Amino acid sequence: MQTLSLKKAVVTRVMRGHPWIYRNELPELPPDFPPGALVELVDSRGRFIAIGYCNPKSVITVRILSRERETIDEGFFRKRIGAAHRFRERFYAGEESYRVVYSEADLLPGVILDRYGDHAVVQILTAGMERHTESIVAAIREVLSPQTLIARNDVSSRALEGLKVESSILFGTYAPPVVVKKNGLHFEVDLLAGQKPGFFLDQSDNYLALQGIVEGQEVLDTFCYSGGWSLHAARFDAKSITGVDASESAIALARQNAIRNGSDARCQFYVANVFDFLKECEKERRRYDCIILDPPSFVKRRKEIENAIRGYKEINLRAMKLLRPGGFLVTCSCSYHLSPDQFRDMLVDAAGDVGRTLRQISLRSQGKDHPALLALPETEYLKCAFLQVL
Repeated sequence: MQTLSLKKAVVTRVMRGHPWIYRNELPELPPDFPPGALVELVDSRGRFIAIGYCNPKSVITVRILSRERETIDEGFFRKRIGAAHRFRERFYAGEESYRVVYSEADLLPGVILDRYGDHAVVQILTAGMERHTESIVAAIREVLSPQTLIARNDVSSRALEGLKVESSILFGTYAPPVVVKKNGLHFEVDLLAGQKPGFFLDQSDNYLALQGIVEGQEVLDTFCYSGGWSLHAARFDAKSITGVDASESAIALARQNAIRNGSDARCQFYVANVFDFLKECEKERRRYDCIILDPPSFVKRRKEIENAIRGYKEINLRAMKLLRPGGFLVTCSCSYHLSPDQFRDMLVDAAGDVGRTLRQISLRSQGKDHPALLALPETEYLKCAFLQVL
C-alpha cells in the first residue's frame, strides 16, 4: 500500500470529517499507479490519518474509507453495510423498500445499495470500489439475504472513472414486473432498466407530507414518472389527479400503478412535455388547487447554474399562474449545485413576477435513508418546498 503525505490544510479538512482529496492537493503519482488502489494517508510528520483509495484519473483522487488502521476485506464491508442497515431499520421498521447504503454518508464512498422487498440493487460508482466488488457482493448477501442482486452500473459517472457502463444480474433471477410496497402503496418497478434504480426512494418521506394538503383538491403532478406523488395524493383523498411526464414508458407504469392501488378513477396520466403542458393550461385557463413540480436535475455542473435557475424560475412561475388563490405548490430540485438559498430566492422572484405571495409550510430534504454528512454538503442535494401561494 502506497503512502501519501498530505499538506497541513488538507489534513485539517480531513480531520474535520471531509472524505475527499483532490488531484491538485496530492504529490505527483507514478504514471503506472493502478486506479482504485488503496493508499495510506499521513501528515507531514508521517503520522497516520486515514486509509483511502486513489484514482489518478478522477478529480476526486482519494476517497477515505477508514480513519483507523484496518484491513479492507469482506469483513470490513460486512461491518459497514450491517451498520447502515441497522440505521435504516430504526426508521423504516416494517418497510420493505429503502436505501440501505448512501455512499459517503455511510462511510462507503462509491457504493449505493437499495432494497426492494426480496430484491437488492447495487451501484458501484468508482474504480476503488470496483476492485472490491466480490467482497461487497458477499457482504450484501450475508446482511440482506436478497433473492436477487442487480448491479445498476449504467451511470455515466463510471466512465469518468475508466469503468464500463452496464447493468447486470449478480445473482438470483429477475422476472419483471416486480411489485414493491412503500408507504402502504404498491408500485411496479423496473429494477434493471428503469429511471433511477426502480423508484424515487429519496422522496418517500416527502410524499407523506401531502396529508392534510390535498384532501378534496384538484392536483397536477408534473414529471410524475411512475406516479409516486400522484398515488400518495390519491391515498390522502385528493379529488382528482392529473399526472404528466414526457416518457411513454413512465406514464404506462403510472397508469398501471393507479389501477393496482384502486386510484385509476381519480388519476389521469398524459404523455407531454411539461413546459408545453403548462403553457397549454394557461391558454385554456385551467386551474388547480395543488401543483407538484419534481423535475430532473437542470444542472450537472456549477457553470450551468444561471441557465438552470432560469429554467426552474420559468416552470415555477407558470405553475403559480395556474394555482387558485390559496392553492398549494410542492416544488423540488435535486440539483446539488443549486443551493437552498438560491432555490428560495428563485421562488421569491418567480412569485414576484406573477404578483403572488408565498407562505412556507415546510422546506424539506431527502429522506432519512439518504442521510447527509455535515462535513460534505454534496450529500444533501434535494430541496422540496411545500408552499401556499396567496
